[in-house]
Amino acid sequence: MAGEIPDLEALERTGTGKGAARQARRDGMVPGIVFGGDVDPLPINIPFNVLFKRLKAGRFKSTLFNLKVEGHDDVRVICRDVQRDVVKDLPTHLDLMRLRRNTKINLFIPVEFINEEEAPGIKKGGMLTVVRPEIELIVTAGDIPEKLTVDLAGLEIGDTVTISSITLPSGSKPTIDRDFVVANLAAPAGLGSSDDEEAEADAEVETAAEE
Repeated sequence: MAGEIPDLEALERTGTGKGAARQARRDGMVPGIVFGGDVDPLPINIPFNVLFKRLKAGRFKSTLFNLKVEGHDDVRVICRDVQRDVVKDLPTHLDLMRLRRNTKINLFIPVEFINEEEAPGIKKGGMLTVVRPEIELIVTAGDIPEKLTVDLAGLEIGDTVTISSITLPSGSKPTIDRDFVVANLAAPAGLGSSDDEEAEADAEVETAAEE
């Protein structure tokens, strides 16, 4: 089930149009609009420093937020657009879309690896190579998993973990429509056989081709 959804705090913006937007920017705010959900659009302001920090952290457009605006009920939103200054590349406006619980969205879900101590390959000195620490899934807004879990118990040197070996939440699916590599257990440096080296090389080529 869903983990903690990060809060995004904003202020209701009084006045609309270019004049109000310019004033918001002079006050250190980034103007925005919240739309969708069969409710009237809500003009908002978000502190520039808060938004800039979120953007710098990455994945802003694929992160579900709990929007908090004083005087309004909290609502789940996802960013649909961030307009930037053409010269300074700084945010000047953003569009947020309200989501119903059954809305389908794309989100990056972190992968957790457990039971390393029960992997024979790791006990022999093998190195776990994580190809995808996050996996982009198509999920419903009301049933977002906190993480995906990979059980390493029984994994030997040369074994590969693919998306098909991971149990996904009901109703979700990867955005990539094939059985891609998530992680592999490589031989210790300098001790791998030529077959191991070829397997690692293939994995690296695959990863490069996907990105």
